[in-house]
Amino acid sequence: MPGGSATTTMTTMIAQDGESERPRSLTLTSRVVDGITVIAVDGLLDATTREEFAEFLSQAGPALILDLAGVTFMDSRALGLIVHRWQTTLSSGGRFALIGVDYARARVIWITGLAERLPLHDSLEEALAALA
Repeated sequence: MPGGSATTTMTTMIAQDGESERPRSLTLTSRVVDGITVIAVDGLLDATTREEFAEFLSQAGPALILDLAGVTFMDSRALGLIVHRWQTTLSSGGRFALIGVDYARARVIWITGLAERLPLHDSLEEALAALA
């Protein structure tokens, strides 16, 4: 990782409907790279995981990169949380970027026209450079 970055990891796993034998529907992992919180999302971002995702986002610092490469599906509620975090981060002088956004799994970003407005980057390195 660039520039001697520190890494701290926190993971949250949520099973759908509280059933422990079902596959996990969401894993959120947080680490700090060059003073910027990077949250990797793996799984579903929908009504069943909204509260946990919102709570995890609320714990991020003023500089945030969301890695959505592991998202299997995203609904408009999850996009609303991301847009809200983007707006509040920028209005408070923070920095925000999205990486790993795939049309097939997060098409709601394109359907709403937000793909042209949100800070989308192809890689972590590109996002870190843009936020530097």
